[in-house]
Amino acid sequence: MLHRIPFIKTPPRVSVVRLTGMIANGSRALNDQNVAPLIEAAFTKGKPTAVALVINSPGGSPVQSSLIGARIRRLSEEKGIPVHAFVEDVAASGGYWLACAADDIWVDNCSVVGSIGVISAGFGAHVFLSRQGIERRVHTAGKSKSMMDPFKPETPEDVARLDSILNQIHGSFIDHVKSRRGGKLADNPDLFTGEVWIGPRAAEVGLVDGIGHLRPKLKEIYGEKVKLIPYSRRRGLFGRFGAELASDALAGIEERAAFARFGL
Repeated sequence: MLHRIPFIKTPPRVSVVRLTGMIANGSRALNDQNVAPLIEAAFTKGKPTAVALVINSPGGSPVQSSLIGARIRRLSEEKGIPVHAFVEDVAASGGYWLACAADDIWVDNCSVVGSIGVISAGFGAHVFLSRQGIERRVHTAGKSKSMMDPFKPETPEDVARLDSILNQIHGSFIDHVKSRRGGKLADNPDLFTGEVWIGPRAAEVGLVDGIGHLRPKLKEIYGEKVKLIPYSRRRGLFGRFGAELASDALAGIEERAAFARFGL
């Protein structure tokens, strides 16, 4: 309790928030609802000198990425507390969006960073259904209501509408990165193509500030006596006893596939 006693100099305290996994809705995933209590506590409890984000995410929902990032920025500016991001295996796509909420970004030599793009993936089953003698019947009020129905043939109009949506989200992503990284970004035509960079190369193009690990870097910035206060999510009672086993298993498969895109 020494940090609350007046006139006693205490060592700097850095709240460490771990943001790991897919960014999506659901009890297992990273989303604003799940991590809001951790982030709020990290900025408000114990008068922290700074907040450190430990990020290991292949991305996911652009909206949830934006909500989490906006919460971090709001609290940082309201409290006057700097934020540092430390990337472990990967901060790609939405994971990099989260990293950009920090004032500086540090990576390992082998960290995967970037993937500033937007993806939409699905399937088409209309040929299979036709071969089985199954007829798809869809009735809508509004010509665009059944856009990209996987059980109907893809149309040029649907593809054009989807491209428009993806391009708008991509534009928001680019604006976010430029607003946070500013003049640090290199003049590289591949920056916003969805390309990824590894450790030192990511620093060369300005996506990160350099190579640095959590504890050594924070000691370098705040001194040898800095104290790290961890904040991480805990699974609920029913989740621990297997009540969410099936949904967790499916989410785990999806998450594993997302990490596998980057060879991880």
